[in-house]
Amino acid sequence: MTIAFTNARLVLPDGVVPGTLLVRDGAIVAVGSAETISDLPADATTVDCGGKLLAPGIVDCGVFRVDREACRRGGIVRVALMPDQSPVLDDPGIVQRAALVGKPDLWIHPLAAATRALAGKELAEMAFCQAAGARAVAIGRRWIADAQVMARVLSYAHDLGLVVITHAEDGGLVAGTVATAGETATRLGLAAAPAIAEALAVARDLLLAEETGARVHIRQVTTATALDLIRAAKRRGVAVTCGITPAHLHLSDNAMSDFRTFAHLSPPLRDESDRRACLAGIADGTIDVIASGHDPHGPEEKRLPFADAAAGMAGAETLLPLSLMLVRDGHVTLDRLFALLAANPARVLGLDSGTLTRGSPADLLLFDDRVPWQIDGESFASAGNTPFDGLPVQGRALRVWKGGREL
Repeated sequence: MTIAFTNARLVLPDGVVPGTLLVRDGAIVAVGSAETISDLPADATTVDCGGKLLAPGIVDCGVFRVDREACRRGGIVRVALMPDQSPVLDDPGIVQRAALVGKPDLWIHPLAAATRALAGKELAEMAFCQAAGARAVAIGRRWIADAQVMARVLSYAHDLGLVVITHAEDGGLVAGTVATAGETATRLGLAAAPAIAEALAVARDLLLAEETGARVHIRQVTTATALDLIRAAKRRGVAVTCGITPAHLHLSDNAMSDFRTFAHLSPPLRDESDRRACLAGIADGTIDVIASGHDPHGPEEKRLPFADAAAGMAGAETLLPLSLMLVRDGHVTLDRLFALLAANPARVLGLDSGTLTRGSPADLLLFDDRVPWQIDGESFASAGNTPFDGLPVQGRALRVWKGGREL
């Protein structure tokens, strides 16, 4: 099957250009201007993009729940599934089932648990899980406190050629807390941990990664001190990448005022200076990935006292418009944004996707970056607990293709 996408604004790795994209048998075979692709096959199906933006489908690196319709609405074609499932993704049979369940509409790339039951004690069967379809190893929501265990995880993953995806919060400091220490937490009377809990975890894991030669991806980095540590490590040649969610780019801990449990996240929201440091980290390239952190919870888990409510938010449907705010505010260009949303997370996971280049899978997102709408959690395909409920935004997915097949 051949499809010609015409009259498009193509989001390419080096900029946005008007042009045509040709897909054959699920892969991109030509990218260029209408003149350079003038001889379209007679049997080609033509999709007139109407001058809208055609970009790589989003690769969402680190979701806790798979919501196919939410992903389709958000322009997401691939997700890296965190091992914190029931049962935990620490067995090759479970990993294999997770990898197959979404196809062909949504490709799920399981992240195998680094330790059995994510308990942080015994190493899981990483090699068998890799053979079953795991694209990386992850420690889950909780930090591995034992440095010796973490060193073994990194060393074993290095030997297998797998990246280790970490959660950066020192477990001893954050135990029993729900917020970042500061004025907001004090005023609300919430149990809080200092922001350096993140930097302490990052510092240890960076040193262990440097010692073992392992690749490490810190799933969420949200503080200025941790970002400085990562910048220094990158300069030394440590194989480290890091990510963030739109919530930590657009919200500070002031969003928790009035005990808004929809703003109870993990890691917790930080103060304004850290939020601004994260925006600087996006602009200067320190942060490599923007992910949704999709972790929706129903009212039975959210409509509770703040300290008792589950941490997490629905993020799949709002990932695109909230990320486009960074373009409108001048922090990144559109091509750089799709490196953060697609190319870089694909590279972290070792996937041959995330760009509009010849030979790549035809994972495509047609979207309008200017259409205005208002976020309404009640209309979400998943549980709609979002701290952005009611926010006016711009940008929405119009059509999505996975391997040339429209979803």
